[in-house]
Amino acid sequence: MRSALPEGRAARRALSGLSGALVGGLVFAALTAGGVMPVGAAVAADATSATVTAKAYDADWENAPFPDLSVTVSQTKGLVSQGVEISWTGGKESTPPTQQSGGQNFLQIAQCWGDDPQNPGRPDRTTCQYGAFGTPGATRDGNRVEGSVADADRSLTVPAAGVLDPAYTSIPFRSATGETVASVVDGTRVPGVDVNTNPFFTQYTSNEVPWAGTGADGTGSTKFEVQTVTQSRGLGCGARTSDDAAATSGQPCWLVIIPRGTTDTGEASVVSSGLFWDNWKHHVAIKLDFRPVGLRCAIGAAERQLSGSEVVARAVSSWQPSLCSGGEGSVFTLLTGTESDAVATANTAADTAPLALTSLPYRGEEEDRLVYAPIALSSVTVGFAIDRFPRQDGTVPADALARARLPLTDMKLTPRLLAKLLTSSYLDSLPYQADRSHLGSNPRNLLFDPDFLEINDPEWSQQAIASVAVADMLVPQGRTDVATALWSYVMADPDARDFLAGNPDDWGMVINPYASTDAAKNPTGTAFALPRDSFPRPDPVEVPAVEDGPAAINSVTWRPYTNDLDNAAYYTLRGDGLALSAWDPLGNPPRYTRSPRNLPGTQAVISLTDGAAADKYQLVTASLRNPAGTFVSPTNEALVAAAVAMTPIGSQAQVRGFDPASAEAARAVDAYPLALPVYAAASPYVKDASVRRVYADFIRYAAEPGQAPGVQTGQLPSGYAPLPDSWRVQARAAATALENGVTPATPAPPQAAPSRPSGAVGGSVTGGGSSSGASAGAAAAPAAAASAGDANPTASGAVAGALAGAKTAADPDSGALPAALPISLLAGLIAALVVLLIPRLPRRT
Repeated sequence: MRSALPEGRAARRALSGLSGALVGGLVFAALTAGGVMPVGAAVAADATSATVTAKAYDADWENAPFPDLSVTVSQTKGLVSQGVEISWTGGKESTPPTQQSGGQNFLQIAQCWGDDPQNPGRPDRTTCQYGAFGTPGATRDGNRVEGSVADADRSLTVPAAGVLDPAYTSIPFRSATGETVASVVDGTRVPGVDVNTNPFFTQYTSNEVPWAGTGADGTGSTKFEVQTVTQSRGLGCGARTSDDAAATSGQPCWLVIIPRGTTDTGEASVVSSGLFWDNWKHHVAIKLDFRPVGLRCAIGAAERQLSGSEVVARAVSSWQPSLCSGGEGSVFTLLTGTESDAVATANTAADTAPLALTSLPYRGEEEDRLVYAPIALSSVTVGFAIDRFPRQDGTVPADALARARLPLTDMKLTPRLLAKLLTSSYLDSLPYQADRSHLGSNPRNLLFDPDFLEINDPEWSQQAIASVAVADMLVPQGRTDVATALWSYVMADPDARDFLAGNPDDWGMVINPYASTDAAKNPTGTAFALPRDSFPRPDPVEVPAVEDGPAAINSVTWRPYTNDLDNAAYYTLRGDGLALSAWDPLGNPPRYTRSPRNLPGTQAVISLTDGAAADKYQLVTASLRNPAGTFVSPTNEALVAAAVAMTPIGSQAQVRGFDPASAEAARAVDAYPLALPVYAAASPYVKDASVRRVYADFIRYAAEPGQAPGVQTGQLPSGYAPLPDSWRVQARAAATALENGVTPATPAPPQAAPSRPSGAVGGSVTGGGSSSGASAGAAAAPAAAASAGDANPTASGAVAGALAGAKTAADPDSGALPAALPISLLAGLIAALVVLLIPRLPRRT
């Protein structure tokens, strides 16, 4: 009996692998005969941008600072907490602000929630989140020159009481909660009230832009953080306005743009508030429509858990309202975390196991009994917000000096440069006061590195940007598939591997020795193992604590982690590099404070994030050099090109990835090298049929209606490429296999050849590669699967007559798609027949 157990286990493994190989071989042989199918026709994204002009909006446009001003907002509908791009024409070349003046010829941007009762259809200036930074020309209040107060401001003004006591005007903040913060009431100043820093917003939370500059050609652009009631209760944007779970809009708000010229009324420069009437009357505004904040599923709907990849989080959030609609809809709760843990849990086949979301297959010691369905195609990206700060040494041309404070929008990175950013190898990635001698004469940050300057636009070499937030990247803590993908990309490059091993680059820069992959060069005596699924800070350097004074500073407190990829993108939009600031001995407890975010014009932050988060917060992303030697940005076309070059990961051919060391990647000239698919993974051995059905329904929605691009609920957000057609076929087959399930009690179906519906495509089919069906074990290698071909069932038949005319020159090439569905159905049946035999074989006890 003892000897029979291993034989039974071996037989189970063989049939398990064969079932996976059959399905995968049939589906992928059909679909990859001409490469991965191109993206199918998708519903076009809603046109949600909007434009407003001074001439159409401002009744006194002829006297406005910029009479020809035209402002466009990239998205105005279906908004959540995110970024939007604001661009304009018809401005005048700006002058940067100083400590005495707000600058000249610029725009101010704010979010406001209420309508003006005196001017219906226009925003009320008392409802604008504005004034938190206290810079000249950007406060809610201020002293006024005698005779400069407009009639509309008189009720908000305390009259002058002499030369030493000038008039004072203050615009109150009226919150969406019904509360009002006012420092002038009935013509009297209220002591102790600060309208600029109040319970509703401060310099740490406000999203206002006090200065947005225009170039010499009269055009400009900036990114703006749109806040919902979650980020600003004082604005209340997106708050639910009804109990209707099907409502698609929450509380609307306004985006307000205030043009500022060269002087204010009664002043020699721009020093007064943009909310004072003489400035406010020339504002332009665009209404913003928000999705309702909070769960919009019927109370009592069944809750199911998803676990794993953060990369698909934005898509799941968009799909959720559609998934929970109807009488049998389910509420899906996504718990983002380590994908390998989620897959291991799903592989236990417990009824309570969440549906795992992963980019890599199960890699544990047990058999891989999971069905994998592709549901998203996104990317790992490097986002940045870096504004020009030209050197003032006489070497920079005048036209480059004139672009000071305007954003840089193009960056190229190589695997070696990423290795430098990830290993604390630039001087400023370690605390200033620490011993940094082991870094030798390395550059202080990326932007001073000759390695970087050689491949990027010459304008980068004209900058003198010294922010610590460009000496490394904001990266998330924890273990993720994103980290594995990034390190694998880095380690596939010979130059990066050589640098990590401890050899200097062509300019003499060396790796931080604590991150060296050569044990002999690593001070710990142990090699820094790569690739890995995290971003450790191996350098133990520390600034010692001072007794009764500042606490110690190590590499993590100096350059902290973010909570996740979305968090990293959010901080980048805000220009917040999480820089450590002064020690606060009066804090409770005493602590280091954090520097406020840098406003547009002075930003310098680099972050690691994903394509969906980068798009959500409107980040500019770097182009990465792919294995073919091309610098490529993460466009939809580049992601699909990478999908074409993806190969099976290990022995699990249901899951594919872009292997930068593969021959396919070396030929993929147009591919983005950090394209990342996300799979839904669950076990068909889960006994509860209702659980399997719900997970199958989720997969079907994600792979079909959920792939229509758009900003409305249920659609595919930007930052994801619609799935290639062949991936959708795999997802459908996986959903069917999962729903049908495999349990010891399942009766074997009759061993009859499947019937072919009228009009279906028939043909000879034999076994091959991997599986999107109910694979119950590690997929067999394609060669092994092919060798079993003679034992596989065969389906044959004539091709049905065409139901349409012959292909014309205008028709798109559909490749192997006509054969995909019937072959996948046949493959699923074959896999089911094989898999159902597996439980009947002896099991190890």
